[in-house]
Amino acid sequence: MAKTGKIAAFALGEKKTAMVNLPAQFVTSSTADVKRQKYSDLVDYADNSEKTSDLNNESMNDLIDLKEQFSKPGYANRNSAVTETHPIFGNDKLNYDNHDISVLRKNLDEAQKNGNNIHELAFSIRGDWLVKNNLYDSETRMIDQNKLKHAEQEVAKTLINKGFNLPLGEDENDVVWFGVIHQDTDHLNMHLWFAKKNRETRPEMLKQEGKYKGQPIGVIPLEVIEQAKRQFRKQLMSSQELKRHQEILKGVGGFKQEIIETAPEKLLNDRHTKAIKQIYDALPQEMKGRWQVGNAHLMAGKGKMAKANQLTNQLLDDLFDKELKPEYEGFKSLTQEYDVINIEDQGVMHKGQHKWSENKEDELRKRLANQLYKYLAQIEDTSINDIDQQMSELLSHVTKRDKGGSVDRTKIASSPQEKKLASKPLINNVKQNTTEHIGNQMPVRGSSFNKISRLWRQDIHAETNAERQFLRNQKKVEQEKAQEEYESKLSRGM
Repeated sequence: MAKTGKIAAFALGEKKTAMVNLPAQFVTSSTADVKRQKYSDLVDYADNSEKTSDLNNESMNDLIDLKEQFSKPGYANRNSAVTETHPIFGNDKLNYDNHDISVLRKNLDEAQKNGNNIHELAFSIRGDWLVKNNLYDSETRMIDQNKLKHAEQEVAKTLINKGFNLPLGEDENDVVWFGVIHQDTDHLNMHLWFAKKNRETRPEMLKQEGKYKGQPIGVIPLEVIEQAKRQFRKQLMSSQELKRHQEILKGVGGFKQEIIETAPEKLLNDRHTKAIKQIYDALPQEMKGRWQVGNAHLMAGKGKMAKANQLTNQLLDDLFDKELKPEYEGFKSLTQEYDVINIEDQGVMHKGQHKWSENKEDELRKRLANQLYKYLAQIEDTSINDIDQQMSELLSHVTKRDKGGSVDRTKIASSPQEKKLASKPLINNVKQNTTEHIGNQMPVRGSSFNKISRLWRQDIHAETNAERQFLRNQKKVEQEKAQEEYESKLSRGM
């Protein structure tokens, strides 16, 4: 990150760095005390007129180490006159006045006196992302600072309430925090500082062993930081970008649902009988009833399930190449399109990281494999020929059901009639007798086949409900975003 010597002259056309970064750090009160540094001095660093401007706040930093900020030349002595309105903002105001600054300094000194850490997080935002989401005009250098500040206010709540074993504050007045937008580098930087005011005495919030035993916990878990980044991006996305994300995710969900609903009848045909029999033979019989892929990849070569998993993966490859080719290709194309979005937002992936598309395909294959293993667990422990007979009986029921007509599965969104047909049981005509005979050879439990059908229907129903809930949540986010944009315009007198 480089200084530009100008305000809001952000770099454009970058490709390899993340759209939004969020480095985090903290300093203990004892460290600051030894160096004769005061938490309240951070206000001067934040309120530096060379880094900030309220003149380019319209709708449409320098990430130096926190420890260095204390000792930076001119850090504790502002070189600009104090005005009635400052670029610093907090929980309930987008611009602090002189009184607010005075109270802020007092609270920060109290936090340090009581032995608490000072935490800093800094959103480093690329100019390209700001432009794409209507937050920055590169020609006029105007920035929608109010919208950025509103987003950071929400993120601050997440970090303060979820970044530790317990909420950082013991009540709403027990935390002091403030933020600022710095514009003097090639990326826009939003700083956020926060600390607990009263002395920390809760065991869950103190180090229990080692060199720092008894001191407040300082590290915020990475998953919470990642959650904050996602929350920040989501709140700032333009309606066009949000719609783009929603359409892709909805399409992925639609193709996934089509594959899940259609796979059973496509698997249970003569072409796959031999492959399914091989999978059954490879399953460890001592684990019957507990056959699952688990956390391993289907192609992982270890464990008792390894051979069956590999054969199942080959079966799915064949299924996706033929019977479910349109649905699978649609699913794969959209997940890869979302990979592009993720790279735009998060930067080029590191070696060893899995793409979003790879994770989604792995989830789909595991889901189908586990469903197949549930079916195979219903087969009686009889001879190989008996297994063939049982599969033939199952196939006969599926064939009878399908004689009435076929369903076009190549669409993302199915009609209600199609959904009804897709969710019918695999076996409709199996009697509820405990035992029935096929030819002169083998017993087959009708109740077991009904159980298979019921389990599969339940899983499909749960998947459908989850997808509907996701879409409802997305719609709610979009509505809230539109309301926020409307209120922001009102506040600017537009």
